[in-house]
Amino acid sequence: MKSNARWYVSLCLWLLLISSLPVQANQPLRILFVGNSYLYYNDSLHNHVGRIAEELQPELLDKLDYKSSTIGGASLEHHPIEHLLTPGRIGVDEPFEWVVLQGGSAEPLSARRRAEFVETVIEFDSLIKRHGGQTALFMTQAYVAPHARVEDGQQAEIAAAYAEAAAATGARVIPVGLAFELSYARRPELGLHMEFDGSHPSLYGTYLAACVVYLTLYGGSLQGLQYDYYGRIPSDVTQFLQGIATETVTAAAR
Repeated sequence: MKSNARWYVSLCLWLLLISSLPVQANQPLRILFVGNSYLYYNDSLHNHVGRIAEELQPELLDKLDYKSSTIGGASLEHHPIEHLLTPGRIGVDEPFEWVVLQGGSAEPLSARRRAEFVETVIEFDSLIKRHGGQTALFMTQAYVAPHARVEDGQQAEIAAAYAEAAAATGARVIPVGLAFELSYARRPELGLHMEFDGSHPSLYGTYLAACVVYLTLYGGSLQGLQYDYYGRIPSDVTQFLQGIATETVTAAAR
């Protein structure tokens, strides 16, 4: 019950903060993912999103052009965003339609780093728009045990930082952290973090994140999705995580 209450508080704060942000659907072909090990763990998030998109929308097969640029342990400001956005520099000749920005996990957790994070998002968003793209912000998940920085209310703090950055730029937020929190409230035994650090996503966590990314950027539904990472994720788990992703994105869009 306590976990459910935490998720409800996080969601209420989130809805209050993003209530004026526009929501629109499209069918992007070119997406750039920028972040750190949270993205590249478990065969890289962008690969999972692409497989989901191609299964649910077969007309996209062989048309998607995703790139993932990750630096281990990096904060958002560490990335050479101008180089990444310039057509042809990283093997994509046309501008990216969406650029997904993932900040460092600790960036929202102090006033100084939070301000730097928002400042960086504003700077990067300006460059992304100049190149004809749109910005999406990958909201990270809170730490869990055995991480040394576990704190009650941490997910709400993270959500507030991402909402602040979105309000300053009009960026769309991908509410991955809220999906993690809801999943733990419903099935606390289902590990979404790596058990050795309580920070990085497990395969289940990456799968959930991919579902949230897909629904946020492409819209539509996950109904009928069979993707299970080549049999590595049990069907009951894929169905549960798809439901969590759907509920989280639907609630965040209200």
